[in-house]
Amino acid sequence: MEKWSSNKPIREQFVPILEAALAAADPRLAVLSHLALTGDVLRIGPRGYRLGEIERIFVIGGGKAGAPMAAAAVEVLGDRITAGVVNVKYGHTAGAGGWRVRFEQRPCAATAAPVVSQRPYTGAVRIIEAGHPVPDAAGQAGAEQIAALLRDLTSRDLVIVLISGGGSALLPLPVTGIMLADYQALTGLLLRCGADITEINTVRKHCSQLQGGSLARLAQPAQVATLILSDVVGTPLDAIASGPTVPDATTFADAVAVLTRYGVLDHAPASVRQHLLAGAAGVLPDTAKPGDPMFEYVNNVVVGDNFSAGRAAVMAAQAAGWHSHLLTTFVQGEAREVGRVAAGLAQGVACGQSDFTTPACLVLGGETTVTIRGQGTGGRNQELALAAAIALDGSPLPADMEIAIVALGTDGNDGPTDVAGGLATRDTLARGKALGLDAHAALASNDSYHYLGALGDLVVTGPTNTNVNDLIFIFCGSRSGS
Repeated sequence: MEKWSSNKPIREQFVPILEAALAAADPRLAVLSHLALTGDVLRIGPRGYRLGEIERIFVIGGGKAGAPMAAAAVEVLGDRITAGVVNVKYGHTAGAGGWRVRFEQRPCAATAAPVVSQRPYTGAVRIIEAGHPVPDAAGQAGAEQIAALLRDLTSRDLVIVLISGGGSALLPLPVTGIMLADYQALTGLLLRCGADITEINTVRKHCSQLQGGSLARLAQPAQVATLILSDVVGTPLDAIASGPTVPDATTFADAVAVLTRYGVLDHAPASVRQHLLAGAAGVLPDTAKPGDPMFEYVNNVVVGDNFSAGRAAVMAAQAAGWHSHLLTTFVQGEAREVGRVAAGLAQGVACGQSDFTTPACLVLGGETTVTIRGQGTGGRNQELALAAAIALDGSPLPADMEIAIVALGTDGNDGPTDVAGGLATRDTLARGKALGLDAHAALASNDSYHYLGALGDLVVTGPTNTNVNDLIFIFCGSRSGS
């Protein structure tokens, strides 16, 4: 492809590439590629389990992809599963595949009906809907049921744990002395202060009865196999869903340091502050650490991540004629600053100040953060797109060069909104100005949702029932030729 097709709207040319990335993160297929039963041997990742030596199998877990992951486990094991409980986010009970990428307006979008995906069969595994990103009573009730299933296990039991994005908030079982309301307040405080997900989970795992390796401890002496769909940059196992079955290298002192670094220690609920400070002083035992012999019986398997989704997007783009490259899956930082960087990459390609050949499709993965400064509505991907649009405005670009930057949350939910992300083009600000909108004011008030929504530049998928972080796509090409 030497140029962007003039026979099809530009946005439509992006859609198959974005959809290829989401398809690569399909949670059902991810589980089935790492869970298989051959005769009497159940293969989970690199380990085999002889079912003749196992009396009971329990399936538990938490995360946005929990329903299709549980369905996949039932597909393999059927009635061999004794019981199970998996917490998922409200509205995430459908099977995989019930999504479709499109660009829409808000708040008065004339939306086409999304693809309908039926709730999958999960047999003996109960699916409980709960709150995310702020945990709620339903999540705590589900977590308590999970903890109850782990009592009185033996070495002849097998616990299969299904973990995916959102697992930290969806498995809220605070330690004794911290009420759910305080745990909720702590979560809100962490989400607003600008801490990244690893820092947030460092704090949460030190306030939890299930995380930081504690779930594995509760399951002793049973064997534990955890299937993990990663939503954390770089896939550090101890940070994904706060590492319920993984050794925790962080300490109470690290948790206190996070709250101190962001200036919110004194604003944390008193019960949380007292608990963390007592732990940092050595009064309380810390989370399970590397070298603990109980982890010899734990098998942690990553079934999908941001890299897999990014590579799938690159391959789809290359098949369509784009010169496509996956630059990194370690993007972090303030969304508005990353947006400026994305715009700079696009400008370099458009102006020939880059080794990338047009038409180019550059893909980056990771997860940014937003420090709330205003009272608007948005999410990190929408804010990134709006910041990129501001950076592109007025840039000295070749007249025939088209640029588009798409920021996409693979879970279909960007912040507190009902969209997955946003689109920026070289004329985003001009189109907004024609409608009487001020992009700079919108960014200052964290109101990217309404600005991009007025232009029809919101990326919408519906719940994807998966989460492997975010993806940024930079498209650059000429209508008249490369």
